[in-house]
Amino acid sequence: MIERIYILENVDPVIFYGVNNAHMQLIKTLFPKLRIVARGNVMKVIGDEAESELFLKKIREIEKYCEEFNTLSEDVIVDIIKGKEPVAVKQDNLIIHGMNGKAIVARTENQQLLVKAFEENDLLCAIGPAGTGKTFVAIALAVKALKSKQVRKIILSRPAVEAGEKLGFLPGEMKDKLDPYLQPLYDALQDMIPATKLKEYMENNVIQIAPLAYMRGRTLNDAVVILDEAQNTTPHQIKMFLTRLGANAKMIITGDVTQIDLPSTTISGLVQSMQILKNVKGIGRIEFNKKDIVRHKLVQRIVEAYDKFDAKKKKEARELHEGRGNKNESTEKQTKINNRNEEGIS
Repeated sequence: MIERIYILENVDPVIFYGVNNAHMQLIKTLFPKLRIVARGNVMKVIGDEAESELFLKKIREIEKYCEEFNTLSEDVIVDIIKGKEPVAVKQDNLIIHGMNGKAIVARTENQQLLVKAFEENDLLCAIGPAGTGKTFVAIALAVKALKSKQVRKIILSRPAVEAGEKLGFLPGEMKDKLDPYLQPLYDALQDMIPATKLKEYMENNVIQIAPLAYMRGRTLNDAVVILDEAQNTTPHQIKMFLTRLGANAKMIITGDVTQIDLPSTTISGLVQSMQILKNVKGIGRIEFNKKDIVRHKLVQRIVEAYDKFDAKKKKEARELHEGRGNKNESTEKQTKINNRNEEGIS
């Protein structure tokens, strides 16, 4: 009789053990010769050495399945323990499996281009209107890289500029002031990583979410680094961010140049950087459009309506400017004629 310990490192024990420990009870039934005790993420098994080794081997396989698919069923457990290949539905353009086994896929052509560009470049820009899935796909790619151990951490950042509001007027400590700006990043992570595991990642700084200002002075190695809402960076901020790129790291910059919340006198760092870095080798650039919008169908109509409104305003401004130019030109001509007439009279 020997005692062996197994630690669940990559999955949420709540998912692994099942509701009311149903999965654990099934596993015990399938290994009747062993005494199995599970607490938290630690499993203790006592029994025959050969039987214990088989148990540990099967538990590793079950954990690997649970980690990949973020879900587990009794049928899968039985198949794995009996040496059968679990049946998995194949998904086209799959990135990862989110919570409850939901497949997170690249749904549009440009989302698929973003996935491909991530594989081929260490720095890429994803630019386009709201609702096109830029940030969500970027975070899914980062989570996939973390799970496959291509990187050791994920760093997510945003500039703390929103809709003209200022941090000083928000209640609470600095964290309380900043969290609302970073909430969309939390939301995306919660769709992909079990709550217990996400909390552990964040407590151990495996996943870091921080305002852009906190990036200064850092060298970001072995990480996927995402800068969201980059249209609200200044030229100095985005240059600072871009030069944080370290060894074995990838950067994704996302933004919507039609929703810049900076003061009207401030140039958007994203807009400027796209011009400066246009011909730099090794930088991927994906431009999303209205056809890529995957939110509620009304979002696409809203974006189109605002595009028409903006185009109309620009046309009116151009016509007004041209009208003033023609008027000024006519005034100048009339002044010259008057001056010549006055000279003739004199």
